[in-house]
Formats: sequence, structure tokens, C-alpha cells
Amino acid sequence: MRYVFLIPQLPIRLPLIVRQALSYSAPCLLTAICAPVILLENHEIRSFPDNPYLWGALFCVVVASILKNMLLTVGLTLVFFYGLIYFMA
Repeated sequence: MRYVFLIPQLPIRLPLIVRQALSYSAPCLLTAICAPVILLENHEIRSFPDNPYLWGALFCVVVASILKNMLLTVGLTLVFFYGLIYFMA
């Protein structure tokens, strides 16, 4: 629904602060969805050193900031994450 407010042909002009807030809504929502998956297991905080979800997320952030290629980042992160799962089990 936020796309309705970002359509260039829309005759309504929103204030700059509202447009900026709408541009941050997707990353905020993604963080709110992913954080519990990464940090919690059975409503308890996962242990830090052997948490493959945390290491996978950190790896993904680093690779994404270096490569700037979504498909390659997703592929490398999946290989890294499943490698962690395989070797940690």
C-alpha cells in the first residue's frame, strides 16, 4: 500500500519527511520479522558463539555491502549458512 504514495504520476505531493519515512518502512519491517528468527529459539535467546542464524545474517550484511549484487549475495549466504549448519551439527 505504501507504493500508492510513491507513484510519480499521483497529483498529491507529500512532504519530504513523509516520503522519507515511507522509504524506511520496508527495512524496518524486515528487521522486525528477521530479528526474532535470528535471536530466539523456543522463546529463549540463542547462545552467541554457536548461532548459525546470527553468523549467516552477519555474513549476508558484509557480503551485500561489498558485492552490491542481490542474487550473488543470496547464493553465497545460503552456501555459507548451510555450510555452518552442516559443520556445527
